[in-house]
Amino acid sequence: MSATLPRPGEASRGAALDLLHQVFDAHRPLDDAIAANQAMAALDARDRAVARRLTATVLRRRGQIDELIDRALDHPLPHRAQQVRRFLQIGTAQLLFLDTAEHATVDTTVALARSRGHERYAGLVNAVLRRLTREGAAWLERQDAPRLNTPPWLWESWSKAYGEPTARAIAAAHLEEPPLDITVARDLRHWAGELEADIWPTGTLRRRGGGLIADLPGYDAGQWWVQDAAAALPVRLLGAVTNWEVVDLCAAPGGKTAQLAAAGARVTAIDRSARRLRRLAENLARLGLEATCSIGDGTTWRPPSPVDAVVLDAPCSATGTIRRHPDIPWLKSEKDVATMAAVQDSLLRAAVEMVRPGGLVVFSTCSLQPEEGAARVVALRASGAPIEIDAVRKADVSGLEELISGAFLRTLPCHLAERGGMDGFFAARLRKVGG
Repeated sequence: MSATLPRPGEASRGAALDLLHQVFDAHRPLDDAIAANQAMAALDARDRAVARRLTATVLRRRGQIDELIDRALDHPLPHRAQQVRRFLQIGTAQLLFLDTAEHATVDTTVALARSRGHERYAGLVNAVLRRLTREGAAWLERQDAPRLNTPPWLWESWSKAYGEPTARAIAAAHLEEPPLDITVARDLRHWAGELEADIWPTGTLRRRGGGLIADLPGYDAGQWWVQDAAAALPVRLLGAVTNWEVVDLCAAPGGKTAQLAAAGARVTAIDRSARRLRRLAENLARLGLEATCSIGDGTTWRPPSPVDAVVLDAPCSATGTIRRHPDIPWLKSEKDVATMAAVQDSLLRAAVEMVRPGGLVVFSTCSLQPEEGAARVVALRASGAPIEIDAVRKADVSGLEELISGAFLRTLPCHLAERGGMDGFFAARLRKVGG
């Protein structure tokens, strides 16, 4: 079970309810819903964190929560009352996963239902939550949490790709809050001490404590940036890049751009979103790093002359980041994977065209789906593209052999689970051949 959540006030509970409606009913990504939610913006930092935590818990534990609710109901909710499920989800999350006081949870959830125009169902909300206070903990112990909280299409995909034990380990990792990972440009040991962080073999700092990111030492001074340990690995596949001309395709939010610039590369960051590119430029300014930032479609944009390397962290289903984005399982489908695979093919062909003979392309996705990983490299080679696979070696991942899958990099959320795990990433290093 998760750590105790401070008792949420009415405003934070209401904001969480609105966010769940946006994700489940309007199919809007959680980050977008938060950015557009005026009620969230009006909350102080503590209540905003409470609302976010409550929302994320419902998303992370949706399968379990819905099964518990259905078991506590005498009859299925009628279609016209499906919105009542949102109140029950919020109440159940507080009761069984966030250790909020039982009487306060029941009373405040009933009051929220009434205030949102569901007076006729207030008695049902009260009855279901009170039953869960009596019987929910025992029911919870008998649940198969990894399986319940994973949509069938994802469970089947991961079981086929990695085997069911690993699929179960992946799903279990998604139930935990992810740690804060940090990349520093210099003085690794100094900032490990300042930030009370552990140094990973890959050079990432993993912070043990909490706190607001912007309030941590060195943030305002631009000494570091937030970047998952797995996300920091693809750029390492290039090796030393001092004075290299490197294109970072689909560059926002900019962690890889910052890595390249800090390592001495002359970087051109390309992204089709002007808003995301502005944020990337702002982050570089905070860090005191330089790159040329250009709005462009990576499938059609080309550099003035061939470059030494291209880093392509391609758009994907993002199923490797479910720990950080627990809305993804409920927003994505197999159709999204197929759509993204076609986009990745186009971007990969473009990336190969951009590099000089002998130059490198590092292709990565934050997806666990094989269709968005090795299958794209196989398809690229089958198309006759002038590339060869430059296999990932132990030295590229600081001796963490479990992160190597054949010739490629493959991280899973359950890798190094005893140390907090990491996002799921695929990466391949490709070298252009020919004259």
